[in-house]
Amino acid sequence: MNYTRFGNTGMTVSRLCLGTMTYGEPTDRWPWALNEEQSRPFIKKALELGINFFDTADVYTAGASEKVVGKALNDFSKRDEVVLATKVFNPMGPGPNDKGLSRKHIMSAIDASLKRLGTDYVDLYQIHRWDYHTPIEETMEALHDLVKAGKTRYIGASSMYSWQFAQAQYIADLHGWTRFVSMQPHYNLIYREEEREMIPFCMDQKIAVIPWSPLARGLLTGKRSKERNETDRSKTDAFGKKLYSMDTDFDIVNRLTEIADKKGLPNAQVALAWMLSKPGITSPIIGASKPGHLEDAVAALSVKLSDEEIKQLEELYQPHPVLGFE
Repeated sequence: MNYTRFGNTGMTVSRLCLGTMTYGEPTDRWPWALNEEQSRPFIKKALELGINFFDTADVYTAGASEKVVGKALNDFSKRDEVVLATKVFNPMGPGPNDKGLSRKHIMSAIDASLKRLGTDYVDLYQIHRWDYHTPIEETMEALHDLVKAGKTRYIGASSMYSWQFAQAQYIADLHGWTRFVSMQPHYNLIYREEEREMIPFCMDQKIAVIPWSPLARGLLTGKRSKERNETDRSKTDAFGKKLYSMDTDFDIVNRLTEIADKKGLPNAQVALAWMLSKPGITSPIIGASKPGHLEDAVAALSVKLSDEEIKQLEELYQPHPVLGFE
């Protein structure tokens, strides 16, 4: 395993982060989720492979992901040896204050997450999306107070417009509050719009970049086609269905398959190797739900792509509308 500094902080993370949206308990919204017994081996294996960075969210499998992840990490590791991240924003109940980034919800949500995770603190607390109904000043002050209270070591953000991220950092600086140290953007070979502004901004500001969906919801594995673009998960993944539908998306997958075949490697390894070669990328958030997923991901750390191979992978890309947030 390779490790790197987390942006401009002194914290060190593995070059791969295990995303845990798949773990927890199947629900109507998450019928494809793995239960606790099925999930624990993946978390244990990740630790054995040297992954020390784990990402979850309160909303994943309606809170069950945090419970399963927290219990497994407590059983298989020492708390200070791992970097644990979770998120806040999405609805966690039917009430009008059970969602968003108000001070009221943030203060309640962090306590609920810590209880589910079975820990006194998280290393990284992230806003899952931008809240258009709450002043950013209110959000940033509340997050700053969580850091000062010791409930999180750092704060981070996820998919949003670059101007919004810059505004949040400016507000933090203006008031002497804690800045975001990371950005979790939607980024992969099929969706590269974040290369325009967000990733250059993060590089300039020394902000960690931890992309979600580096394999494009599994599309980059090459196991789906334009004609057969469904898996058990994708059949019920309404959000995922909105992300990848352009003809050129599948052209890129085909090109990836050609290069992977020539190298004698799985598509996933080449797609991750491409991402790991890009400047500014700290730790892609990988998923693992089947045997071999984690081993493939770790093997990608040793895959080197030539300049010509990278050119071939990138040359078919066409601009996309904003996908992954509003």
